[in-house]
Amino acid sequence: MKEFNYFAPGSVEEALELMKEYEGKYTILNGGTDVMIRLRERLINPEAVIDIKRIPGLKDITFSKKDGLYIGACVTCKELAESEIVKENYPFYAQAASVLGSQLVRGRATSVGNVINASPLADTVTPLVACDAKLVVVGPEGQREVSLVSWAGESQEERIARGAFFIFVRKVGLKPGEMAIGLKIPYVEGQKAVFTKFDRRKEVDLSTVCATVGKFGDEYRVAIGSCAPTPIRLPKTEALLKGKKLTPELIGEAAELAGTEVSPISDIRASAEYRVSLVKVAVRRSLAELSV
Repeated sequence: MKEFNYFAPGSVEEALELMKEYEGKYTILNGGTDVMIRLRERLINPEAVIDIKRIPGLKDITFSKKDGLYIGACVTCKELAESEIVKENYPFYAQAASVLGSQLVRGRATSVGNVINASPLADTVTPLVACDAKLVVVGPEGQREVSLVSWAGESQEERIARGAFFIFVRKVGLKPGEMAIGLKIPYVEGQKAVFTKFDRRKEVDLSTVCATVGKFGDEYRVAIGSCAPTPIRLPKTEALLKGKKLTPELIGEAAELAGTEVSPISDIRASAEYRVSLVKVAVRRSLAELSV
């Protein structure tokens, strides 16, 4: 591990000043489950590490039906999984947080960090994508909110043009000097969703496929992870389901259509064909549960 300067700013403004001073030669430290490995393996060699855990407000969890859920950047997955606010209003999100990594990892890893890493198989991201969540970021130009939704079939250029966050594997739509401070997750009265994770072992494994399928008002939303360079929503499947009553025939048709909207790769965890079959299973089971 290369030597670096360590800072623990006490405010967002102080953090932004440090980021400006080191001009891209810094790394933000939050939970550290990914950053510490990358530092140790010298995959990154920053001049400064800026630890944001002491900044007030970044551990907040707040909710109202009007404004939805707000999750501060330093809220851990363990805190999410155990939060009564989250369990009551977004149980599928709490479930996703509860199965991320090991108990030790959940005690340090954050959902915002899961988002920032921009891995296509991040457990806590498909619930956010299904909810139309936005990442709250601050930078030299002030504060803004960035959509986490990426669509199946969408090119990198199209995502960049509309200001999406997820562009490609570990490629995101942050501007120079920006850092994430939280997540805004809308609330729809009566919303209901199902989170599914397929992996090779019961615990402490990366997702072979993960999915969140939900009903939000008259819309059905289908978010899939580990089947594209980014987590994706399936627009054709959602259009098929919109405003309709779920029947066994419609559920079967939607599951088959979902399988045509994903283009996974084959890797050490699964073949592309197997992943497609898992997507169909996830959609079918989730819609069946939502129809009850």
